Order: sequence, then structure tokens, then C-alpha cells
Amino acid sequence: MSNVLIVSVLVIYFLVLIAISYLTSRKADNSSFFLGERKSPWYIVSFGMIGASLSGVTFISIPGWVGNESNQFSYMQAVLGYLVGYFIVAYVLLPLYYRLNLTSIYEYLKQRFGYWSYKTGASFFLLSRILGASVRLLLVANVLQSILFDDWGIPFEVTVIISVLLIWIYTNRGGIKTIVWTDTLQTTFMLGSVIFTVWFISDALNLPENIGAVEVIKSSAYSKIFFFDDINSSNHFLKHFLGGIFITIGMTGLDQDMMQKNLSCKNIRDAKKNMISMAFVLVLVNLIFLGLGALLYLYAIENNINFEKPDLLFSAIAMSDSAGPFIGVLFLLGLIAAAYSSADSALTSLTTSFSIDFLGVNDESKKSSDKEKVRKTVHIIMSGVIIITVLILKRFTDESAIGLLMKFAGFTYGPLIGMFFFGIISKRFVADKRVPLVSFISIAATVFLWYFSAGAPGGYTVNDVSFGVFGAYKFGFEIIILNAVITFVGLFLVSKAASNKIINDLNF
Repeated sequence: MSNVLIVSVLVIYFLVLIAISYLTSRKADNSSFFLGERKSPWYIVSFGMIGASLSGVTFISIPGWVGNESNQFSYMQAVLGYLVGYFIVAYVLLPLYYRLNLTSIYEYLKQRFGYWSYKTGASFFLLSRILGASVRLLLVANVLQSILFDDWGIPFEVTVIISVLLIWIYTNRGGIKTIVWTDTLQTTFMLGSVIFTVWFISDALNLPENIGAVEVIKSSAYSKIFFFDDINSSNHFLKHFLGGIFITIGMTGLDQDMMQKNLSCKNIRDAKKNMISMAFVLVLVNLIFLGLGALLYLYAIENNINFEKPDLLFSAIAMSDSAGPFIGVLFLLGLIAAAYSSADSALTSLTTSFSIDFLGVNDESKKSSDKEKVRKTVHIIMSGVIIITVLILKRFTDESAIGLLMKFAGFTYGPLIGMFFFGIISKRFVADKRVPLVSFISIAATVFLWYFSAGAPGGYTVNDVSFGVFGAYKFGFEIIILNAVITFVGLFLVSKAASNKIINDLNF
């Protein structure tokens, strides 16, 4: 695939996004930027959220995941947990947000617990989303660097700056009102790319007429889904399934990025339809991505294609001479669509949260022109923060993107889950000023327990077997559950039974 073709695809793609931004951001104001004036059609939001939920991590890292003998299709265990999590978000959290008429979902913590809880929750979201968006952009920037910018002698830092600048250009005015529509386009490109790639790779493998791609995947060494054998393994079913439930609650239900789109729907009924329909589609889409991974590994073996690490499997095949330019174009379109549908909404939600939760731009006493000026300034600052974070991660990490993303989610979203569900389940009165301390203790304890567990940096090895403070037990996706439980218990310890009057006043 020639550099000219790669650049042509990138330029045309972003010109289309900028055109959509122009059409949707006319007469845009803060209301448009933050909530799309609550006029977004639920089916458009639902379809667009598929791309934002998957991101470039799914597009690249999930296919690479299946090549490890201890992984294979085990990610589907977490996906089934995601499905349960989406129902909890739809029928527990969304009704709460709509009933309280929230713009930033962390305003709930202010109403339920107080000022310090509110700021703590918003801070954890900012940290979580900055890290998550940076991991996703790092993955894409690495690929673009290897297939294009290295040949031109362009430094990685410039690649990252260009990537974020393009996102800023088409989100700066319309915000969520623009993103609802650009995400729809990007989801279409991403799904079309993966489906056509499966088709062409299957055809390139020259499969027997009586054996289809599904049968080949099932009979391969990559297709095992359920792992029940060893509870110490990080891929045990319970760890993935239960972890998947909590990850969805944290990364979707308690994430301003994802909820901002749901809150742009006309009413709670549409928001629920959006969430549930997206949940079932995501199960199928993730299964297709894993199937693509198996086919890509089979293709790489058959054509002697080498790649440095699993995250570069797809790009190595797409850019190879054997695959041809069409596969390369599909890969490039799918990659940038998946990556930017997640990154653009992340930048918008970071701007929304910081503007509302820390700078109070929804204060009715402030002038509209001043509010817009603040929001635009924050948008630029958040773009810079993401650039810096990507460069730091590039220097200090070399882990699979999906593993890194889930680890960060476990450490940062756990306190949010503990705080929200303590407020929903319990009617106890919490000492608001102690909530930040409880949250930080929870994270510190979780990091400590993980760090000294089997397979982690602080563990040790005996006869090629990993051990830690819990013996051979390895933490997986369930780390987020541990974090949430520690926070929940900590909040209970700094709370007391509320009077009937306080309980009635809470009304949550």
C-alpha cells in the first residue's frame, strides 16, 4: 500500500468529518456542545455509540488477543458480562440521571453526599478518561507511525499532535451535537471494514468449498471461549464475567463520555432503547472481531508474515504485499474510524466535565459569552493534556493496549462504582470531607494487592510458576470489583445512620 494512497484516505476522511462538523455546528452554543439540545434520535446515538465503545483498541488489540494460548476467545466471557452491565446501566443509572435532570452525572454525588464527594468523582472521571483516551490514541499513533510517518522521517511527537489537532478541529464548535453524527459515520466505516476484511481474508485462505470460515475458526487453536479449569488464572470465567459487569457499569454508566450521549436523547425511554439495542449488537461485533483475529493468525502463518507484538498483527497483514491495497484501505478506514470515534467523544466529555464540575459554566449568573469562552479554552487545554499523556505512556509502557486499558479502568473506575452504589443502595449519611481519603486509600490498597500478586511486577517465580501474596492467584478483570468493594466498605465506616428527615430529603 503506497504512502500516497494512505495520505489520500486520511485527507478525504477528515474532510468529510469537518464537513459534518460545519453542518451540525451552525448556531451552536454550550447547550449544543454539552447535550445536543436533548434532540438526538436514540437510534443514531445507539449506532454511533457502538464505534465509541469499541475504539481502536478493539479494532487492533482484540484480534491480536486470540493468539495467546491462555487467551484465545476468552474475551467473550467479559463481553457476556458487559451485556448484564448494560441492563444495570439502563434500568438503574439512566433513570436516576434523567430524574435529576443532570448535565454532568457527577452532580449526583454533590446532591447525595456533598461538595468533596462531587469533586472526587469528577476528578476520577477526568483521570480515567484521560488515561483511556491516551491509551487508544497511543495505539493508533503507533500504527500510523509504523506504516507512514517513519518513512517520511516525521517524529512520533508530531504524529500525536496532528492526530489530536484534527479531533479538535471538528469537535471545537458543535461538541456532542456534532459527535452524535460523526460517530454514526465512523461506526459505519469500522463495521464495514471488519466485515469485508473477514470476507477477503477468508477468500485468501483458499478454504475448501465444504468448509466455511466459521468451521475453520472453530477447529483452530484459537477458539476456546470458556475457561473454568483454574481459578488462579486471570482468564477464569468468573473473573472475566463479573469483571465485565463492573467494567461496563464504570466505563459506561459512570462515564461522562458515554452518558453524555445518552443524556442527549429526547427522553428516558429513548435512552433505554439506545442502551439495550447497543448492548446486543456489541456482543455480535466483539465475536466478529475475535473471529477476525483467528483468521488473521492463520493467514500470517500461511504467508510467513512476521510482526513485533500482537497489537501489530492486523497492520502487518494489511500493509503486506500479499494482502493487496484493498485490505490496506479497509484496515486504515476501520482503524481511524474506531480510534477517532472514541477519542473525539472523550475530548468533548473531558471538556464538559471540567467546565461544569470545576469551573461552573452552567451557573446561570454568568454571561453566555463568558461561558463559551471558558469552554473553548478548556477544550484546548484538554487537547494538550491528552498529547502529553500519550507521550508519557509511549515512553514508559509496552503492554497490550487492551490489557493496559482494563488495568487503568480497574484502578480508577472502582471508587466511582463504590461511591455511586453506596449512594443508591444505602441511605446512610456520609462524612463528605472523608470521601476523598477513602477513595485514595481504596486505589492505593488495590494497586498494592495487584502489584504483589502472581504475574505482577512485585510477584516472584519458582520453577517457572508465578507466585505472590495470594499464592498463584492472578488478578484479571475482577480487580475493579475489589476496588469498588474497598471503597464501599470505607464509605460505610465513615458514615452513620441517617434520620428519617434526611432519608426523605435524599429522595434518591
